Amino acid sequence: MEELFESEHRKERVILVGVAGQGQGEDVFWSIKELAELAKTAGARVVGQIVQNREEIHPGTYVGKGKIDEIRRTLYAREADGIICDDELSPAQMKNLEGELECKVMDRTLLILDIFAARAKTSEGKIQVELAQLKYRQARLVGLRSSLSRLGGGIGTRGPGEKKLEMDRRLITDRIAALRRELDNVRKHRDLIREKRKRKQTKVCAIVGYTNAGKSTLLNVMTGADVLEENRLFATLDPTTRVLDLPGGQQVLLTDTVGFIHKLPHHLIEAFKSTLEEAKYADILIHVVDSSNPRMEQQMQVVYDTLKQLQIEDKTVITLFNKQDKRNPVEQNFTDSHADYVLKTSLKNREGLEELKETLEEIIKSQEIFIDRLYPYTEVSKIALLRSRGQLVSEEYLPEGIKVQAYVPKEIYGNI
Repeated sequence: MEELFESEHRKERVILVGVAGQGQGEDVFWSIKELAELAKTAGARVVGQIVQNREEIHPGTYVGKGKIDEIRRTLYAREADGIICDDELSPAQMKNLEGELECKVMDRTLLILDIFAARAKTSEGKIQVELAQLKYRQARLVGLRSSLSRLGGGIGTRGPGEKKLEMDRRLITDRIAALRRELDNVRKHRDLIREKRKRKQTKVCAIVGYTNAGKSTLLNVMTGADVLEENRLFATLDPTTRVLDLPGGQQVLLTDTVGFIHKLPHHLIEAFKSTLEEAKYADILIHVVDSSNPRMEQQMQVVYDTLKQLQIEDKTVITLFNKQDKRNPVEQNFTDSHADYVLKTSLKNREGLEELKETLEEIIKSQEIFIDRLYPYTEVSKIALLRSRGQLVSEEYLPEGIKVQAYVPKEIYGNI
């Protein structure tokens, strides 16, 4: 897969640049490490890292004058093509850095947008990525045009590409309006699907989590969805929904969602609202956590902060502390104050799947009413409704009617 992201001749050589405020040294270290993974995913080769310790980001050039001189020398010494900054740059910062360094200048947001453009496969995904890219580029047309033209392509030019950068602002505004109309149609289609699920009383479980935590693996091992699995950030982008059969005979829908990440660009959250709303309208959230990651707790907080930003709260949450096979065997007490249920799993080794299914059944039963009654043969239609919407425990045919024990959703209790 890696060769798909390589330029025609060689990988772009980049230097990563970050700014660490007071007491932020460790956070920036891990953020830069993640940025390196993002660069690798996009097809670049990281040939250097430079972090400046300063009270705040320079409003004009991101880093100070002295650091710019150091970056310039490093670019020359490492034969690098450009730099990637660990924060979103303002139009002025990007233009000034490009003028000072005379090289390609990118930021974390542009890098993530580029990865999304390469990974989007469905028409909806492509629409959402293009909308996010155009909104990002709208304010940066002049700076980006000069910067991206230096290498004639590469990272940051996928998706709408340089052709779109040559549009004037009016045309880009018109294109954004058209894309929003298309997304409105997608949203209406999703609303119809949700309404159909609601009428069928089908429970929906949305899989959320930090990117590369194992969400696609969960969907595959539980439902045989055959979704791409890679040990890369944002290996999958487009959401997938599959039916999961529970041991008691009930069915639920499992829906994968786009992975969250530290400093997830606001443009992406806005553009992907129609997809992320799957979590908003779900009955249960399954939060997949990479328990082998040293930054596990920080990644969990990023997920919950993003869910709060999307106004997704007051949901039943099952947290899966995944990748137990990669952990040190020393016992650790895993807790999540936001979760109603906590399970340890190794999805790669299919460990913890039965416990997850049992937990899902337990949650569904807690939202249902147990009935034990005799139906006369004239009310067979009610038993048919019970079979299709509830969970049948026992059924006994007697001369006077059918004796039934079952769990039924509260919504249909009045009908049976």
